[in-house]
Amino acid sequence: MATMARANSGPAYPERFYAAASYAGFDGSPNSNTKDIASRFSNDVALILYALYQQATVGPCNVPKPSSWSPVEHSKWKSWQQLGNMVSTEAMRLFVKILEEEEPGWYSRASNSVSEPVIDVQMNHNSNVEPIIENTNSFVETKIISAENGGLMETEDKDVVSEGLGSIVVYDKWISPPVIGQHPKARYQHGAAVFQDKMYIYGGNHNGRYLNDLHVLDLRSWTWSKVEAKVVPKSVESPSPVNIAPCAGHSLIPWENKLLSIAGHTKVPSETIQVKAFDLQTGTWSVLSTYGKAPVSRAGQSVTLVGTTLVIFGGQDAKRTLLNDLHILNLETMTWNEIDAVGAPPSPRADHAAAIHAERYLLVFGGGSHATCFNDLHVFDLQAMEWSRPTQQGEIPTPRAGHASVTVGENWFIVGGGDNKSGALETVVLNMSTLAWSVVASVEGRVPLASEGLSLVVGSFNGEDMLISFGGYNGHYNNEVNVLKPSHKSTLQSKMMEARVPDSVSAIHNVTNPTRDLESEFEVGHEGKIREIVMDNIDTGHQKFEGEETTERIIATLKVEKEELESSLNKEKLQSLQLKQELAEAKVQNSDLHKELQTIRSQLAAEQSRCFKLEVDVAEQRQKLQTMETLQKELELLQRQKAASQQAALNAKQRQGSGGVWGWLAGSPPQNADNI
Repeated sequence: MATMARANSGPAYPERFYAAASYAGFDGSPNSNTKDIASRFSNDVALILYALYQQATVGPCNVPKPSSWSPVEHSKWKSWQQLGNMVSTEAMRLFVKILEEEEPGWYSRASNSVSEPVIDVQMNHNSNVEPIIENTNSFVETKIISAENGGLMETEDKDVVSEGLGSIVVYDKWISPPVIGQHPKARYQHGAAVFQDKMYIYGGNHNGRYLNDLHVLDLRSWTWSKVEAKVVPKSVESPSPVNIAPCAGHSLIPWENKLLSIAGHTKVPSETIQVKAFDLQTGTWSVLSTYGKAPVSRAGQSVTLVGTTLVIFGGQDAKRTLLNDLHILNLETMTWNEIDAVGAPPSPRADHAAAIHAERYLLVFGGGSHATCFNDLHVFDLQAMEWSRPTQQGEIPTPRAGHASVTVGENWFIVGGGDNKSGALETVVLNMSTLAWSVVASVEGRVPLASEGLSLVVGSFNGEDMLISFGGYNGHYNNEVNVLKPSHKSTLQSKMMEARVPDSVSAIHNVTNPTRDLESEFEVGHEGKIREIVMDNIDTGHQKFEGEETTERIIATLKVEKEELESSLNKEKLQSLQLKQELAEAKVQNSDLHKELQTIRSQLAAEQSRCFKLEVDVAEQRQKLQTMETLQKELELLQRQKAASQQAALNAKQRQGSGGVWGWLAGSPPQNADNI
């Protein structure tokens, strides 16, 4: 997919590419370890890797077509030649992307044999805890992760002593709580869900191996334990249990008294999405039967619970094809329906994030393709069945894929992920009513919070919400738990907007459609801002001066603010036009690359088929040649036998002729040759 980008997983480009090339067996020569490469990868993957390596290190193919008849050399040459004028950096990224899809844990395995430079980070970010002895009682010290509050979420840190934990918890900063018990194996691309003050972790990927274990973290005692799950038989007639295959890239959704595991990659892919259920009362797994046309199997999709339905968007199927389809599963009837939406949908992607607002609007942010990460925001109206793309406000996050998200009221928190260069260090939040972004906290260095494929859930402690992250991959697999408690001030904006939900919903409903005029987009957004400022100023005026402010002064203040907004509006128009132009160019480039890749794959498949036919023909010709050699030898033997027979007959004739002369002289006539 990505895609599916590896967040800060090892060195940046081009060092990352050379590490991947060395791991795959390319040593710099045109015939780099050909046998070893062919034995590790399928023919089509090996040819693609070879062509991309040559394109990245040598450039476009300018060597002449091989003169000697060799299917292998001809296929390699043609694969390289088909890449045309693809730039070196693009070839490097595609090479690494394909290798990561074939062997997800390649960098970790490569790091075991190559010492990696250690990055010294001035912070405590591991899950190891140190006991503190106080009044003969042993407590556990909580590691506080260094963070900086974002610009729009300015709040003073408030230290609160949490009862029962013996630790200090601060607002708007990530901390590593004192977790005890048997920790799950480090992993990423797992599923996580909270049910009754317990966080469940299921499946995932560790060193390229899919997992199917289930662990639970008690959020009151911060204790890990492994769940020994059972599997129910398919039916009474067939007592053999169903196969709960290890998986990664799935989604874990709490529903009633069950945990639903949706989709995900398995070692042996299924044709369609599987829905597995873990019954929290009986402790058993089962595979649920569904009806209707089920979507193709996939991973890296988003699954969002809306009432009694699940909304599934995007992902990447088992053939590495990126998707942007939209499906709904009714959990009461277990029936699938594909949505025939209007409007321009998001481009095909995986490892994005999605959330629901006002039980009506599905928001989709970020994700990645095979070579590009996104930071666009799309909204799908579940009533109008229409896609649109709104104008984002505030500090728009950098492009990323593999991030995790969760909603708290009107706020949508997003953590982790990254692009092809580094992991995302900022924890950001989107106010889903105003569509304004801001930064909540920041971390530094290579930490699990700047990882790909981590999980994020929301729990509660002493009546307060807290964000809980687990796992991830940033060059190393992680199994750490980190917690962030949003401050009251960070959610104040959402609470102030609750009284104006109809206006906010209307603002989202009228978000930018690609066919709409740019002027109307900004007018709608800024008129909504002006209305908010009017109400905020009126409220503030009444609170501070208790009715002493006159209407004239409020109007004068509004005029000044309106002029400032108009000035910022012009700047945003110019920036929006530039961003739209860049996005259009990126989409065209992405589409062209996707078409080129598909063309290369189809051509490789055709070449494989032709080579196989030629090999069959060669084998037949060799068999015919062996037959002809045998016949030639038999012919020569017959000719020698014939010559010997003729010579014997000639000798006999001569002997007969000489006997006849002496007989005639003796007075006896010669005998007829036929009587001999």
